[in-house]
Amino acid sequence: AVTTRVSRAHRIIGELFRIRKIKRMKTLYFECGMGAAGDMLTAALLEIVPDKDKCVRELNAIGIPGVRFETAPSVKCGITGTHVSVKIDGVEEADLLSDAEHNYEHGHEHDHHYDHEHEHGHEHDHGHDHGHHHHASMADIEAIVSGLNIENTVKDDVLAVYRLIADAESQAHGMPVTEIHFHEVGTMDAIADITAVCYLVRLIAPDRIVVSPIHVGSGHVHCAHGILPVPAPATAYILRGVPIYGGRIRGELCTPTGAALLKHFANEFGDMPVMTISAIGYGMGNKDFEEANCVRVMLGETGRGTDEIIELDCNIDDMTGEELGYAFEKLFTAGARDVFSTPITMKKNRPGILLSVLCSPSEKDSLIRAIFKYTTTIGIREKLLKRYVLDRSEDIELAEGVYVRRKEVSGYGVSRSKYEFDDLRKIADAKGISLREALMLVEDKHD
Repeated sequence: AVTTRVSRAHRIIGELFRIRKIKRMKTLYFECGMGAAGDMLTAALLEIVPDKDKCVRELNAIGIPGVRFETAPSVKCGITGTHVSVKIDGVEEADLLSDAEHNYEHGHEHDHHYDHEHEHGHEHDHGHDHGHHHHASMADIEAIVSGLNIENTVKDDVLAVYRLIADAESQAHGMPVTEIHFHEVGTMDAIADITAVCYLVRLIAPDRIVVSPIHVGSGHVHCAHGILPVPAPATAYILRGVPIYGGRIRGELCTPTGAALLKHFANEFGDMPVMTISAIGYGMGNKDFEEANCVRVMLGETGRGTDEIIELDCNIDDMTGEELGYAFEKLFTAGARDVFSTPITMKKNRPGILLSVLCSPSEKDSLIRAIFKYTTTIGIREKLLKRYVLDRSEDIELAEGVYVRRKEVSGYGVSRSKYEFDDLRKIADAKGISLREALMLVEDKHD
């Protein structure tokens, strides 16, 4: 029994340490030069699946009450793409909006007029009996989503997107999340858009999702209860930490739903990576502008041949070696790829240290805070660098009772491997031998 437990533990530990070798990554890139909205994202993703008609049938079988998805070709500025419409009980939601609500819509989708009973004190009569126009709480949304005919992972994604919106609403309106009541964002058509995007992303199953800087539009938008700046308060809150920009196009280009979907799924935001493209999709909005009103999505493969890295530098002349060593440890803990120092001569011929920290763009802000916290510097310089890297993998093997990691790198015509020093040291310490002898034992077993 003991042997069985040990064997099982070995298998579990081996799986925990195993890293799948990825030379090529399935990458999904969203180009949001005209913002983003749920229906546009849905349409773009439908264009890159193997069988669009089959996917539409699957979406219609999910069981969102009264909802039916329909697609049609759409041309914007000479580009042909797909437009998605959502009908509730046979009627498209845009036809149900009052004139005031319709003014709020900005040519993208039909799910983004939202307000609160708490704020306005009453339900709004839109002049029709369609039951999907009402204020819905998160509990209402959760009840609807729980009954859908989709995998639990997709349900979790849908609810996570709604929670992003609810949290943004809470911050924008100064009320607890429990008191947030969605208006159009809580209707079946909005649930349809969010569910469709979550379903399609899971179906495509990319290893990596990259989103471009998002064009949010400019100016103001009119809604049933006043005039809001662009981006709307909830959208702006969702997009904190995300690269966004305005422009000459007047109106709201990125909706709260579009922002929340991108924020939830994106692994990173930035320019399109070097990739080999296998499919391109265009998801079209309703309105026509001087630029093509669409979201473009590209599916392809990216390698690890090149990437970008941030170098943060600062000059220090008033810290002891012990203090610098402690700072090194904290910077690695904060996510630095590497930390190193270079002796320099500063003003008035004072000896000093140039501290350099390498990090990924996503870790830059946390590293800047850590540098200011753990060093005496009062200024940090930033450089964006392109680097060339080899494809890397890590395998695990059992040798002399110790799990030994072997790192392998390849690319640019070279290939080499190296055993992890700490694991070799465990064998050397246990057997009272040198590191070289420990390496020979491991290599003999590997051969």
